[in-house]
Amino acid sequence: MFDLDRTDLALLAVLQREGRIANSELAERVNLSASACLRRVQRLERGGVIAGYAARLDPAALGLGLTAFVRVQLEKHGSGSTDAFAEAVRSWDEVVACHALTGDMDYLLQVVVRDLEHFSRFLLDRLLNATGVADVNSSFVLRTVKAAAGLPLPAS
Repeated sequence: MFDLDRTDLALLAVLQREGRIANSELAERVNLSASACLRRVQRLERGGVIAGYAARLDPAALGLGLTAFVRVQLEKHGSGSTDAFAEAVRSWDEVVACHALTGDMDYLLQVVVRDLEHFSRFLLDRLLNATGVADVNSSFVLRTVKAAAGLPLPAS
């Protein structure tokens, strides 16, 4: 685990909300000089705490009107089966997140598509044809109550 002090946590809190903030503004917000702020941010990047920067896109503005969570159970659980499934998932653009789970299902996929027809084609042509898939259960998002833009940071 990376050793974070109060100033590091303050930097991370601002960067999670405003990833495009200028270094001078960031430095002012956390009471550092611009050069000290830049050194800290670079240290956090090198240490892997800051994994990267990205724009958050509005799915509706891109014509992606349907989000589904799909639980997947595999027939077998050997490394060959799980590796083949993971490789297939990584190749599907519609899958924006995939998590291996404990419990009665093996994976949880978050799938974002244009509409129900697009989802149906994804399900029938890709997911159900993937090697080793035994069962699939889908739930569609009616509305999003909370979608956090960042991670909860420890109290300083």
